Amino acid sequence: MAWRKRAVRKTKRFPVEGPNSLWHVYKTVPFWKVMRNFIVIQLARYSPFLSFKNWLYRTFLQMEVGPQTSFGLMVMLDIMFPEKITVGKNSVIGYNTTILAHEYLIKEYRLGDVIIGDEVMIGANSTILPGVVIGNGAIVAAGTVVHRNIEPGSFVGGNPMRVIYTKEEMQKRTEENESATTYQ
Repeated sequence: MAWRKRAVRKTKRFPVEGPNSLWHVYKTVPFWKVMRNFIVIQLARYSPFLSFKNWLYRTFLQMEVGPQTSFGLMVMLDIMFPEKITVGKNSVIGYNTTILAHEYLIKEYRLGDVIIGDEVMIGANSTILPGVVIGNGAIVAAGTVVHRNIEPGSFVGGNPMRVIYTKEEMQKRTEENESATTYQ
């Protein structure tokens, strides 16, 4: 995955006329696709077998999922557009995390690809909004709402999300911890 540096998330907007956009849902995505995706996602949410989950996601949802990626129990993927989600290799998506690739609003709906890099750690109960890129080696603290891109190697957290440590600060902390452990 090539890192694409952009601060804001990238979504495509689709205006609607009349009632709010959720009333137009089956004009935007076929009913039977939503039903199939719902069944597959619910089966995977409760499965304790990581390779089985990844197979379900790749085979039935057309997601790109890297090898050794782990989706924790109860992870909720976008039911309508899961094919817009990409997760790199050896990443961990924590318990009860929600990953969205769509937003249905009053006067429009928005779609955006979600790209999660290699060796990314997403803490439990986080929400990832459409159109974000999470760079390789990033860490997302539990309970974070990811509303914008995260640079590779960064440690972010909170709501609103903020950078806790940059890649360089994380490397310095790791080196300091390793040298402190060596002297004990």
